[in-house]
Amino acid sequence: MQKIFLVLCTVLCITSAYAQNSFKILIKSEETKSVLPGATVSIAGRTITSGANQLGLVSIDNVPAGKQVIKINHVGYKEKILIVDFPANQQHPLEVFLEAAESELEEVIISSTRTSRTIQNTPTRVETIELEEIDEKSNMRPANVSMILHESTGISVQQTSATSGNASIRIQGLDGRYTQLLKDGYASFGNFANGLSILEIPPLDLSQVEIIKGPASTLYGAGAIAGVVNFISRTPREKGDYNFIVNQSNVGQTNIGGFAMKRNDKIGYSLLALSNFQKPYDVDKDDFTELPKSKDFTIHPKLFIYPNEKTTLIIGNALTKSDRTGGDIFLIKDGADKNHTYFESNKSIRNTSTLNLSLKSNEKDLFRVKTSFNYFNRSIDIPDYSFKGANYNVYTDISYLKNLNNQSLIFGANLVYDNFKEDNPSSLAKNFNTKTAGLYFQQTWDATEKLKLESGIRTDLTHYYNNFYSNTDFFVLPRVSALYKFNNKWSSRIGGGLGYKTPTLFTEQTETFQYQNLLPLKDVASEKSYGGTADVNYKTTIGEDWIISLNQMFFYTRISNSTILLQDANLNFYFTNTVQPVNSTGFETNAKFIFKEDFKLFAGYTYTNAKAKYLPVIEDIRLLPKNRLNLALLYEKEKNFKFGLEGYFTDRQYLYNNFHTPSYWEFGFMAEKVFGKVAVFINAENFTDTRQSRYKSVVNGAHNNPTFDDIWTHTEGRTFNAGIKLKL
Repeated sequence: MQKIFLVLCTVLCITSAYAQNSFKILIKSEETKSVLPGATVSIAGRTITSGANQLGLVSIDNVPAGKQVIKINHVGYKEKILIVDFPANQQHPLEVFLEAAESELEEVIISSTRTSRTIQNTPTRVETIELEEIDEKSNMRPANVSMILHESTGISVQQTSATSGNASIRIQGLDGRYTQLLKDGYASFGNFANGLSILEIPPLDLSQVEIIKGPASTLYGAGAIAGVVNFISRTPREKGDYNFIVNQSNVGQTNIGGFAMKRNDKIGYSLLALSNFQKPYDVDKDDFTELPKSKDFTIHPKLFIYPNEKTTLIIGNALTKSDRTGGDIFLIKDGADKNHTYFESNKSIRNTSTLNLSLKSNEKDLFRVKTSFNYFNRSIDIPDYSFKGANYNVYTDISYLKNLNNQSLIFGANLVYDNFKEDNPSSLAKNFNTKTAGLYFQQTWDATEKLKLESGIRTDLTHYYNNFYSNTDFFVLPRVSALYKFNNKWSSRIGGGLGYKTPTLFTEQTETFQYQNLLPLKDVASEKSYGGTADVNYKTTIGEDWIISLNQMFFYTRISNSTILLQDANLNFYFTNTVQPVNSTGFETNAKFIFKEDFKLFAGYTYTNAKAKYLPVIEDIRLLPKNRLNLALLYEKEKNFKFGLEGYFTDRQYLYNNFHTPSYWEFGFMAEKVFGKVAVFINAENFTDTRQSRYKSVVNGAHNNPTFDDIWTHTEGRTFNAGIKLKL
């Protein structure tokens, strides 16, 4: 009996010793001294693992006696290793500070919602394309941002001309006129100026691209029914940044450009300059260009003035000049003769002057005045027809951001004046004017640590008119968004609002026939919309090597009072409103897998079911695939080399003649090698040579009077390019 008692005492003592071996760690960022929820703590060689709570606190229990190796990990931070001799006498949690990993990207700050919050704490669903990806896509197409957007989930770049390559942006399957393009928050690409917009925005000076999908008129007024794409420029730092690029492709395109920026205490600057040259390119030997002969030039200087710590004044002027001629390749190379007469010429000048004044009333509050003047002049010429005009746009926005303990309040007002004036007008001139005055208010409220709400309302008074009619509308546009963080791995966003679009003649359809036989607007009212998005996010780490991020988003948009294009008995085109709505529903699935920070796999799937009830027989929106899949695999050693392989699947689409296109795959490859301050890159875009002329000739009829099929995939085929980048 005595022996049994001694054995029980021994067991109890051992158990007690183990139970006493608990340890608490408080994990913080070395840089910000803030707590790091979600950090993991593990005992080397054992299965004991714990995660930090919302306060950054970890408690590990039942640790065996003796020296133990404790490993602390958090995404974006270097691993921390502690050696602790247990049992340890601990009265307070041990504070441990983690150092940011060298490869960690800067924290993503969102400016499109005007609150300048981090993306993790913004209730409105905002997608970002960050500097690293912009840099990769710039290698593929330094001339413009079309490649950046084309390969994003839920966004497509729709080519509108077989010979000139003009294009527009579609979000969630809706026509390009429903997407509002911004550059640093300035709306300078609407109406007539939208025709060549994405072809005239270089990516070299961009720090990130922010995308809000679904009705966003509460934020930016008319035109944001499908969403907003905001191109954010880089701002100068004390350490100068000087980048240069030279690129050459097999299709005859040459790009030469550079971007420089630097600042000191009182003044700074940035300068973008880019020239693009394209030789006429006819890949299918049908004597018509797939890529037009073109030359364009962009120069964009900015001056940053810092009178004191609380004041910033930014003055900029962006000038782009473009000359594009497509059509019969013999005419372009040798001049017209009786057998070769068809051409399409686009000449444009775009000049945007901007001023941005920011005043911090204290550390938290901000008063801002932004104004811009945009001038866009374009001429379109084809045989026996010419269309010329100028678009003037003035935009002014005044806002005040008030930050309280747990909420941000924004009060603002803006004025927009848009005027299109046709050159050499007739009695049926397409002149049109729009004047809009708006007031808006937005509240972002951190209701709890887990729940964040954002609500806003805008009132717009808009007056639009020409020589044939005049109309005034008053819109009240509410919007609400919510972010709920279930834990450090799961979160969800839901939001919705109203939108509207004032009438315009300049759409994807009218662009295809160069606005020929198009009557001026008459008795056409604004389109209205409502809709929203909802998503679920999951992010986790597996061991020390894997980071997994998943996002599932659902969307719905309904447009009423839609404008539709019809043709009268005299074969003239005209717009009118219809009571039949347009509905766009669907979902997007995004997945990101990172292994040891070197291997990155991205997968995105989009299902879009967009229907126009006014269409006879087949209601599906034309040139819209219901299913689209994006895949990209990247292997990178930072500041050394990177390789990438991409694959894209596009489902069948309905053409305007009600025929179906085939589905197709396209693949791309990229590689870059860094030698100190010099990087050499090569790309093979669409190297399997998917192109429309492999299925059917795009050009029909005689050389002197051709007609063109709808464009539903690549026309130029495979593209190889190589270049050199210099970063100082």
